[in-house]
Amino acid sequence: MNQQRLRIGTRASRLALWQAEWVQNSLQQLHAGLQVELVTIQTTGDRILDTPLAKIGGKGLFVKEIEEALLAGAVDLAVHSMKDVPTLLPPGLELRCITERADPRDCLVLTSARKSLADLPQGARIGTSSLRRRAQLLHKRPDLRISDLRGNVDTRLRKMEEQGLDGIVLAAAGLKRLGYEEHIGLYLKPTDCLPAIAQGALGLECRIDDSATHALLAPLHHPATATAVTAERAFLARLDGGCQVPVAGYAQLVDDRLELTGLVARIDGSEILKDSLTCPPAEAAEAGTALANILLRCGADQILAELYGQAEG
Repeated sequence: MNQQRLRIGTRASRLALWQAEWVQNSLQQLHAGLQVELVTIQTTGDRILDTPLAKIGGKGLFVKEIEEALLAGAVDLAVHSMKDVPTLLPPGLELRCITERADPRDCLVLTSARKSLADLPQGARIGTSSLRRRAQLLHKRPDLRISDLRGNVDTRLRKMEEQGLDGIVLAAAGLKRLGYEEHIGLYLKPTDCLPAIAQGALGLECRIDDSATHALLAPLHHPATATAVTAERAFLARLDGGCQVPVAGYAQLVDDRLELTGLVARIDGSEILKDSLTCPPAEAAEAGTALANILLRCGADQILAELYGQAEG
């Protein structure tokens, strides 16, 4: 990296650009004279919009090409939604900075006002491409009709109207970042829909040997969020979970303890395994692994084996 110039690799969607521009502006305010350039990169996940992610692999589909650009030296920094980042990074790269988490909840954009999930009409049509969201919604409301829905936020909002859906599920953080908070009809409590791993946090990835970029990023790192994300990603890594299986996890610091909740489910919502534990913040990674082991012993191993078998078939 040139000491006065930094190149950020980012996807070209409005939300990805908002996130990259936020990092760009933050760095330029922190470091006088620094020039930060955005380099847009199309990823596999951006190109394939007519197939559910679970059917095309899921893992790394929104980061692979950006990581390749990092390794090739074409960019110095990648800005990712942390929920898109696989738990195993390519050799030579690291997540150097985790930013402060925004609202981690899922929410429903609805055609008519509702007070709760139970208030949705019988047989309501809800759009989402997430198996995690599908499983949890069907567990609470087996009568719901779930429609696969891919695309960026604007595309999903348009498809909701075109397809006559009663609602769609989106991350609250994304809607708020784009200024679409007025579209949120109903926030989903974690008891109704546990968030995706690291939802709401941004991850700044760079080359391990790029000490100049490391120094620039240091002020943006948020230790409390990083601790929570460490626990959640350790939980996911132990389960070897991805877009092919309904896995969820959410951790937060409460006083001096880290509280972590994790979930594994069947896609149709017929069975959900869920548990929680608390630990000192320094043991975040160990807690994530331990919670995954608890669920595996309770039957998650069988659910995952069946789901991976179906994906391979």
